[in-house]
Amino acid sequence: MQKYFLCRYDELAEGQSRGFCLGDTAAGSDNVFAVMKDGEVYAYKNSCPHRGINLDWQENQFLDPDGALIQCASHGALFLIESGECIAGPCAGDALTPVPIEHSPEGLYVLLAE
Repeated sequence: MQKYFLCRYDELAEGQSRGFCLGDTAAGSDNVFAVMKDGEVYAYKNSCPHRGINLDWQENQFLDPDGALIQCASHGALFLIESGECIAGPCAGDALTPVPIEHSPEGLYVLLAE
């Protein structure tokens, strides 16, 4: 497992989402995003199960206008924040790929398979 630093706790506020590019961009990288809801942080790979494209169309914009669901900017699929399950759109029944989060005194880390 490879451990990547995401951000300090104060850099991800309640009801917000934030994207991260991990690894060496020259060698290819993993894109992930994190959302804080009800004091919990949820992280997923930034890849829609429908077409394998990034979910965001603007930097750090992963949520619907109400901030209640994750939304794919390309075709409007909606995902539950807590589980990543697609509840509306062409990939209904599929799910986002979760990424394990580790809490430390410095902030948040994600763990990715090498």
